[in-house]
Amino acid sequence: MNQRRLLLSLALLAATTVFASEQPGLIINEDNSHFFTTRSAGEMTTEGLHAFVDQYADTKVSHLFLSVNSMKASFKSKTREAIWEIGDQEMPPPGNGRAWIENARSLHEKGLDPYAVWIARSREKGISPWLSMRMNDLHEVPNTKSYMHSTFWLEHPEMWRVPNDTSGGYTARALDFGHEAVRKHNMDFVKELLERYDPDGLELDWMRFGWHFKAGEEAKGAEILTQFMRDVRQLTKAWGEKRGHEIKLGARVPAHPDAARGLGMDGVRWVKEGLVDVLVPCPFWTTTDFDIPVELWRERLGSDAESIVLAPGIEHNTRAYPGGAPIPNDMAATRGFAASAWHRGADQIYLFNYMDSQTRPVTEANYRVLVEQGLGLDVVTRAPRRHIQAFRDTVPSGFPNGAVLPATETEVTFQMNIGPRPEEATVSVVIGLGKQKGVAEAVCRATLNGVPCGAGEELENPGPFPGAVRALRFACSPDSVKAGRNEVVVHQPEGQQIVWFELVVTPH
Repeated sequence: MNQRRLLLSLALLAATTVFASEQPGLIINEDNSHFFTTRSAGEMTTEGLHAFVDQYADTKVSHLFLSVNSMKASFKSKTREAIWEIGDQEMPPPGNGRAWIENARSLHEKGLDPYAVWIARSREKGISPWLSMRMNDLHEVPNTKSYMHSTFWLEHPEMWRVPNDTSGGYTARALDFGHEAVRKHNMDFVKELLERYDPDGLELDWMRFGWHFKAGEEAKGAEILTQFMRDVRQLTKAWGEKRGHEIKLGARVPAHPDAARGLGMDGVRWVKEGLVDVLVPCPFWTTTDFDIPVELWRERLGSDAESIVLAPGIEHNTRAYPGGAPIPNDMAATRGFAASAWHRGADQIYLFNYMDSQTRPVTEANYRVLVEQGLGLDVVTRAPRRHIQAFRDTVPSGFPNGAVLPATETEVTFQMNIGPRPEEATVSVVIGLGKQKGVAEAVCRATLNGVPCGAGEELENPGPFPGAVRALRFACSPDSVKAGRNEVVVHQPEGQQIVWFELVVTPH
């Protein structure tokens, strides 16, 4: 082996073994449009591409998962249209869509492939580069004239989950992987990615969007997707041999293992068959799920859990219940998610829509804190953290989504996993009350693990809690807090409605 090949092999080994480090870093998913819509035309250069990666150098970001596509590709593809190939579709007005088209095309015309450049630059900076492929992207499907849509999707409405749907519904117009042509269309793109690029890994993002079969055919679909994963695994192994290093395979799936299997994404089986190296149980987009059962995944996986990286994923925003208004996750909410995930057995934390601008949920200054400090257990347990009641946004028909709110019962029970028990901290319960007759005078009480909390303290501004016209904070005895799952019972007068709940831990 010559010196150049040896050095390359050592670099690749270092990049692909970061997952096993004692201080796991962050996985950040960079979506397929963000860079192009947030940079100027003058930044469509090698230097501009390098600058994107360089901002994460020497931080806790260990992996960049680079999304390459929606229905179309953000590069000049041989197997599907590039985003700038509009055909008979409508050109978007000036703004993000237009910038995406123009900047991606500009790079191509200059002979610059952003993903090839990013992969090489990431390795130079000690960051592991992956590609992420969206398996069933549905952005803008109500408008069939949108520039985002592929010819394949437009020409085959009979292959939608609801064939020839006229409702315009997102899940109705997802492509049905029960059709061999749909699978081939996607497999051709997988083959192209592995032939064209040399990543450390390939992620199949089954959560963009998480509906791949006709209603009632998910069990059959699970067999189909498992075979698809087997075929991709064979490709990554073959290309790994050609490249001289392992090419790992990852998948994003619904947050609960039974919900995942029920929708055809049988993550447990994929792990047991050795088909994936990284599994990301996560929400779709509607809300962050603060109750991802990592320990249940580990139980189902058994000893096979040790062979993979289990990386629960957090989203940009949180909704308290289906149809509720969203709030972006601040640093405290992000840390709360991570504290619970680590305590329940996570190997890594995966950030989706936590990019450096536009969909960044935290301030610019806090984003730097986030990537530089990371979300290690030692970090998140030393700072304030919020544990918010939310729900699961991607579940099969009849499967519980975990929604508790809005709640009108006079006695409402919340189960909240907070991670490690805080040793010295102020612990409080915060509730938001919706607009109801008598809400201004309503007296509420709370207990934490059976221990009464203090009287409700009026919060001056209920605005941060969507739907609330009044917010109360209850101080809780630190001695009443447990590691892991805690039970809070809130009593409210008849006729009132709780629309927000969170448990807040503030270390001293």
